[in-house]
Formats: sequence, C-alpha cells, structure tokens
Amino acid sequence: MHVFLPDDILEMCLMRLPLTSLMNARLVCRKWRYLTSTPRFMQMRQEGLYQSPWLFVFGVVKDGYCSGEIHALDVSLNQWHRLDAEVLKGRFLFSVASIRDDIYIVGGCSSLTNYGKVDRSSFKTHKGVLVFSPLTRSWHKVASMKQARSTPVLGVCEISSDCLIIRNQQNRQDRRFPRSRVGGVSDVYEDPHKLSVRRQLRNSLDENDVSLFSNVKPHKVVKQRSDHSNTKDCKRFVIIAVGGLGSWDEPLDSGEIFYSVSNKWTEIQRLPVDFGAVCSGVVCDGMFYVYSENDKLAGYDIERGYWVGIQTFPSPPRVLEYYPKLVSSNSRLFMLSVSWCEGDGEIGRRNKAVRKLWELDLMHLNWTEVSTHPDAPMDWNAAFVADKNFIFGVEMFKIFGQVLDFLTMCDVCDAEMKWSHISRNHATHELDASSCMTKSMAVLHL
Repeated sequence: MHVFLPDDILEMCLMRLPLTSLMNARLVCRKWRYLTSTPRFMQMRQEGLYQSPWLFVFGVVKDGYCSGEIHALDVSLNQWHRLDAEVLKGRFLFSVASIRDDIYIVGGCSSLTNYGKVDRSSFKTHKGVLVFSPLTRSWHKVASMKQARSTPVLGVCEISSDCLIIRNQQNRQDRRFPRSRVGGVSDVYEDPHKLSVRRQLRNSLDENDVSLFSNVKPHKVVKQRSDHSNTKDCKRFVIIAVGGLGSWDEPLDSGEIFYSVSNKWTEIQRLPVDFGAVCSGVVCDGMFYVYSENDKLAGYDIERGYWVGIQTFPSPPRVLEYYPKLVSSNSRLFMLSVSWCEGDGEIGRRNKAVRKLWELDLMHLNWTEVSTHPDAPMDWNAAFVADKNFIFGVEMFKIFGQVLDFLTMCDVCDAEMKWSHISRNHATHELDASSCMTKSMAVLHL
C-alpha cells in the first residue's frame, strides 16, 4: 500500500532531521530534494530550532600541499565529515567568517612557483572572496576586496533595512578617510561620545583614570524583526576586513566593509595612529572590536563609521608569543590570552603558562578573569569562535613528531564556565605540522 503525505506534513517531518540525515533524504527523490531546498523550508528549519552547531576547520596541509579539504564536526553527534573543496586547493592563509548558513573565505595567498605548496618565497596575495554553502555543498563568488590581503581580521554584523549604515552607504563609498589618533576624533565625523573633550580632560588627570571612557557604549545595529519582515530583509549584513598582510607581505592598517545589499566593498577609516598590527577582532552589539599586538583595544562603530580608542584597566597579562583572541557571545565580549602562573609561591615549583578567559565590562571597561582553559597552551595560533552561548576552540600542535589536535567548548551561561573536550585527534595524524599555522575555524547552526 502506498501512503502519500501532503507536502506540508512532509516538510514538517523532514525539517526535524539532523543535517546528515537531511542530506541523505535529498537523494530519495526529486520531490524531497526540491522540498528541502526551498527558502521557505530553510526558514522553517531555522525558526523551529532543529539545528545543531557544526564546526568547520579550513586551511589544512597534507604532504606539503594545501589540499583544500574541509573537516566538519557535527557537535551534537560528535561525528567528523571530510569535504573536498577543489576551489581552495593551493590557497592558504585566508580568513573565514560565518553568517547564517554560509561561510565566507576572504583573501589569502597562493604560490606562484610551487602550485599547491605553502611557499612564501614567491606568492600571490588574493583579493577574492568565496562563499561556501554547506547545506547545498555549493560555492560562488562575491565582489572582491579593493586591496589584496592575507590573514585579514574579519567581523560580521547583521543589519536591518532601516539601519543608518544603509542610508549613508552611498554618501561614504567615495570618501577618503584621514587617520585618527586613539581617543581622538576625525574631522569627517561628528563627536557623539565627546572624545575630543575627554582627551583634553585626560591630560589634567591621572593616566590610570579610565572613567573618561565609561560612557563609550556600542550602538546596536540589528533591529527587531517584525512579523511582516521578509526573508530578503533578514539576509542583509556587512563584513569588515581589517589589517592583514598586503601584496608585498607588508602589514596593513587599512580596512574595508562589504555590503551584502549592493555586493560592494568600500574603504573605511584607517586604524588609529600607533595602534599596531591587528591580531584579533570580533563584532559585539554593533561595534567591531579589534586588539593589536601592542595590547591596544579599539572599536569601529559600524553604524556611524569611525574608530574609537578604548582604554581598559587592567590589561590582562600575557606571554608575547601568544596573541590574544577576541570572541563575542550573547552580547558579551571575551578575550583568551596566555599568561604565566607563578607556581602558587611554592619552593621548587616551576612556573607554567596557562590560557585564561577574560570578560570586558562594556560599561566600566574593566577586564575580569572568568575561566581557565584546562589544556597547556601548546598552540600559539589556536583558533576560538563563539556561537550563541558557547565558545569553541581548536588547538593543533606537533609534539614528539606527531601532530595532535584538541577541540574544546565552554558554556558562558554556566556559572562555573568550565571547558570540556568534544574531540581529540580526529585527523591530524595525516596532516603536516604547517597546518598549525594555516588553519582557521568557523561555526554554523545547521
């Protein structure tokens, strides 16, 4: 006996499947493939909370070649999947950012003399931006950046149609931005936070007085969606690319912003003078925070389009070889840094390096230690990314001739903020040690 379900009932059944089962269901027949690929089905699946986090590790090197392979972990089932990405073969030192159901691969390098090899002796730096859609296993290109960059620092922010950044986009896209000093103000923009006045007052006060910046608050860009909002409006977003290395391997202090609505990149105001090379960045409540190798923090107001120098106290201590990593979870700003532990004062006990999680009070601009990572910081290029209330980390390093990797997770909503291991050594025995340097990570709810 043949049983035929109405399409709406069939959709309700299919959208509850885990992603792996959903991909297999698409192979059953054309009808199932069509029903599970429509924008309506995708939106229903998102709103139904049937998705689970997936971690994607990019930039691995095998047998000396940038294989282009992507390693994907279904966190809920603890299952690894290997995806072939022919388009990424030979490309290394790119940056990745996730937005909704897509992952953007920005910039990077490729060797001119040894195709597929991680070779910096003769290389080309890319402007191009690729988009990977795991749900459909498809790739496409979007507009290229104005300047070629490898390892740029990226920030992603969703916006609404009535956001100020959309209304002012045309006015800003042809404007050249002068430099501005940390804590200062550019003559191109207004001074809503009274920073010019605060800098004058700062000269007459103690250097450690951080109350001058206590009122510097981020501006929320994401508007609440109404019941009548359409899918197209929900897809509006911007991507900011700052810093990185240029075509001649020179450090860059410039930045640019990508508008999904117009599919264009536009130059933004340069980083503050003497800020230093950017080593990490993340968007939190409409402000793009970046941290420099000089231990300085600045924020780019995405809606108004200018940099703000931010003085924090105290600055978390760190080992210089390990650059701090900024992450944002549930409108909270965190930083992971490595510092020395003094052995608790016991005689004969050696000092050790530990990785700590710090949180910044966005009102009073004070850093507070909230957690300690359980693993020894063996990887100086560890990658951390947040999704909802979880912070995920991947560490990869070579020891005793073998490459090891550890994936950990921390729930910031948990009062104890303990870290747990979710995977160990899934595929690193096949990878080269250079993967430790070239890897990058993104997380999606699928």
